[in-house]
Amino acid sequence: MQNIQKWKILRSHFVLDNQWCRVRQDRIELPNGEAIDDFFINVRPDIALVFAVTKNREIVFVRQYRHGVGEILLELPAGAFDPEIENAESAAMREMREETGYVCQKLIKLATLHDNPVKDTNKIHLFFAQDVEKSGEQILDATEEIEVLLVPVAEVTNKILTGEICVSGTVAAVFLGLNFFKNIGVSNL
Repeated sequence: MQNIQKWKILRSHFVLDNQWCRVRQDRIELPNGEAIDDFFINVRPDIALVFAVTKNREIVFVRQYRHGVGEILLELPAGAFDPEIENAESAAMREMREETGYVCQKLIKLATLHDNPVKDTNKIHLFFAQDVEKSGEQILDATEEIEVLLVPVAEVTNKILTGEICVSGTVAAVFLGLNFFKNIGVSNL
């Protein structure tokens, strides 16, 4: 078995630091003693994401334009938050309400995953919500144009297999959510 060691940070500073994008440049020393001057890290906020199921066994999805890839994508409700200001569960409930108008009484934590641990600092906090109900209208930011879609539980896996759902955090949450849904005694998924 190999003895893997952490890298040593020799120097670190922000080369871009504004509210929408923070990029840190680290000078690091590898365990073999070699130094790397320009290892860039994206310092990103955490994400709260909700696998929300209605009483009719439909999963609440959102379809929206994602400028980074230039495509309209089908995802679960999610959003960024600062863990020093808001906890993940509150952020998940807030984002679900704002993006979809749906609410729930309780969330169950499915997992916390690293989004892209090679270059990004953030985590994705995945939650399960059962028996969600529409309680109001969407509360969207100026940059958001979101269509809410209800997808029957039985159809969601096929949407992943055909590529209609292709965002990694959503795919992970769907499989974890379906597994949890099955384990709480709901059959015929």
